[in-house]
Amino acid sequence: MSPPRVIAVVGATATGKTELGEALARALDGEVVCADSRQVFRELEIGTGKPAPADRAARPHHLFDALELGERPSAGWYAKTAGAVCSAIHSRGRTPVLVGGSGLWLRAAQQGLSGEPPHDAEARARIQAELERVGPEVLHERLALLDPATAARLKPRDRQRITRALEVQEVSGRPLSWWHERQGEPAVTGEWRVFESTFEPAALDERIARRTRWMFDSGLIEETRALVAAGKEAPLRALRAVGYDEALDLLAGRITRAQAEERTNLRTRQLAKRQRTWFRHQIEAVRLGSGASSPEDRLVAVVASLRA
Repeated sequence: MSPPRVIAVVGATATGKTELGEALARALDGEVVCADSRQVFRELEIGTGKPAPADRAARPHHLFDALELGERPSAGWYAKTAGAVCSAIHSRGRTPVLVGGSGLWLRAAQQGLSGEPPHDAEARARIQAELERVGPEVLHERLALLDPATAARLKPRDRQRITRALEVQEVSGRPLSWWHERQGEPAVTGEWRVFESTFEPAALDERIARRTRWMFDSGLIEETRALVAAGKEAPLRALRAVGYDEALDLLAGRITRAQAEERTNLRTRQLAKRQRTWFRHQIEAVRLGSGASSPEDRLVAVVASLRA
């Protein structure tokens, strides 16, 4: 008896993953499972590109509203939670369709984690104090010497992740990238078929710009204003979510609408570049590129590949 199938639709932001995932779930009578580190927050809707409410109501969707702002998910949390969800889907005789762009989460689900890197509150406090004195860029340079792979994927001002990487290095004597490369038991078991949705950079830039305009035209500012009124500004800012940061600054009068859109576009393009690089080197997938540019063509290509 062949193992149950697990399908993942992955790729950079704005590459049409959500639309393709929904179409694939309809075609296969599957259930959609979130694999995006922003879409798991129930308070975030417009700025995260979640499936439309009508789509979520039409068939089972999982983990899109799993957490509240202020909770901190990890790859380990995702692997364990997604494993339980997909096991339940398989028990119903259906196919899980994982959709998202959070590469480390997907790898944790597919390959497993062999152990959580150690934590040490004293070491973390000491590193944080140094960061406040010298700035994150200095510690990022140190990290580049100790753990080049981790430093390459972190922004020089990513205070939280730089601190965590240096904490792991100090406490365990091994770089964070070593911990990430260790493989454990797969959390989501089955025959994995992974499809990456891609576009040429120029075409993707246009798609990003269109999505940014849609977000700001469709209520991102109002959604952010409601979160502020509900006392959620601090955890929202801590998330450093593209689009929401800009909406917060716009509401505070620090930037104009045009500046908010321009900055959102820039940060989204930067994010997409990092995601493309990660998926190219870290995930084995069937790449859906310019030869299948429309959603319909991509669905046909995926179904044909599954039948091959």
